[in-house]
Amino acid sequence: MPVDVQAFFEPETHTVSYLVSDPATGDAAVIDPVLDFDPNAAQTGTRSADHILDAVREKGLALRWILETHAHADHLSAARILAQRTGARIGIGARIDAVQKTFAPLFGVDGREAGPEAFDHLFEDGETFSLGGLTVRVLHTPGHTPACVSYLIGDAVFVGDTLFMPDYGTARADFPGGDARTLYRSIQKLLALPPATRMFVGHDYLPEGRTEFAWETSVGEQRDRNIHVGGGVSEDAFVRLREARDASLAAPRLILPSLQVNIRAGDLPKAEADGRVYLKLPVNALGGAGRSEPPGVPRDSSDSAS
Repeated sequence: MPVDVQAFFEPETHTVSYLVSDPATGDAAVIDPVLDFDPNAAQTGTRSADHILDAVREKGLALRWILETHAHADHLSAARILAQRTGARIGIGARIDAVQKTFAPLFGVDGREAGPEAFDHLFEDGETFSLGGLTVRVLHTPGHTPACVSYLIGDAVFVGDTLFMPDYGTARADFPGGDARTLYRSIQKLLALPPATRMFVGHDYLPEGRTEFAWETSVGEQRDRNIHVGGGVSEDAFVRLREARDASLAAPRLILPSLQVNIRAGDLPKAEADGRVYLKLPVNALGGAGRSEPPGVPRDSSDSAS
């Protein structure tokens, strides 16, 4: 069944959020919304979320769900703000608990504040639910993180960071709980969908030779042309390529601000005694002589995500 999709590209983090709706009923979901954040000023903003809400109002939609594909390490989530303004529920994959257990201690976050109950619903692999007259099927697609899920809605699948555009490849697999071999198998699950299935990716970074951002492709195009997995690349060949590439990548620039917010379903930390909200930057937590870090966390810093 066709589904209406409107994309919102956030240029600072190269993130694509999606407003997905059932044309027959007007019921809608937002996938991977962005909370604007200026790290130099430690200032949040809602411009990106406001654009989505403007579209919801203009189309006369009823926002029922905010769906996260995973706990993002490159941008802060606007899920909580959208939920507060609309009453929509926040959902994420059930394995989010593994990510929370890894990162909550890094930021000194109480497990009750950043446990699974921070989200309204935890989706199991293969779970289905209704969005108006549409059926949403949740696919557990780990590898980038252990909690990654993709959402199959009508004739479209939303894959988060698992796959990028065919000329850019696939997600990195070196975060805690990530694994290149697991990622390959998750990608095969997605590539087993009908070739005409529209595929919407979570980011786009312009590769050499392309001048315009893009975020919609198809399962068939990915099978044939993806530079990392297309054309029948074997699992072992992919693992060698992915692990070699991951060894050269730097950590996302906003990994520390992002994760401590996103494991809370987009909630900022509670205000301190002075009434101010503080994000923590644990010194040397992502690498450095004599310091420890969660296994697999990259040691340098930039926006690189793939």
